[in-house]
Amino acid sequence: MSDPEQALVRSAQNGDRSAFEELVRRTSRLVFARLYLETGDVHRAEDLLQETLLTAFRSLGKLAEPRAFRSWLLTIAQNVLIDSLRRELRKKRTAPTRTDLAALAHVEDKTPPPDEQLARRELQVQVLAVLRSLPEEYRLPLTLRYLTGADYETIQMQMGVTNGSLRGLLHRGLKLLRERLPPGIIS
Repeated sequence: MSDPEQALVRSAQNGDRSAFEELVRRTSRLVFARLYLETGDVHRAEDLLQETLLTAFRSLGKLAEPRAFRSWLLTIAQNVLIDSLRRELRKKRTAPTRTDLAALAHVEDKTPPPDEQLARRELQVQVLAVLRSLPEEYRLPLTLRYLTGADYETIQMQMGVTNGSLRGLLHRGLKLLRERLPPGIIS
């Protein structure tokens, strides 16, 4: 972490909201990418990101070492994800009520046909599985660039790398991804 980021962390710990907002701007895509890799669901990853940032804001005063802000934030994200999975398990144990079932009967179905949904989901699962199998140094830049749509400047800021390093990571990461996926999936 750079010295200016450490100064931002200290300012945010002293109650400067704009400093925390800048930290969020610098790290949110990184955290989103990590959560998306774990969940495979954009909306869920966004919800978990919001929960992570709220938790970080509330407990920023407990961060003893400003240098460790990014790893601390990613740890919070992992814990938020685990808590979310536990909540889902508890929800699955309870049966839906009659009002829940009645409300579902009135919802219009705008989804693609089941065979198309299945094909998309299988492709998504396959690509995410291969992406998860890549080394971390390639996984995050690829996720930020191609799944979250981040530009090079944003990725450089999120990961703290130079333009040349980022281009090399993306090139080598795409090469590995292409080698591990069946032909024709990535052009």
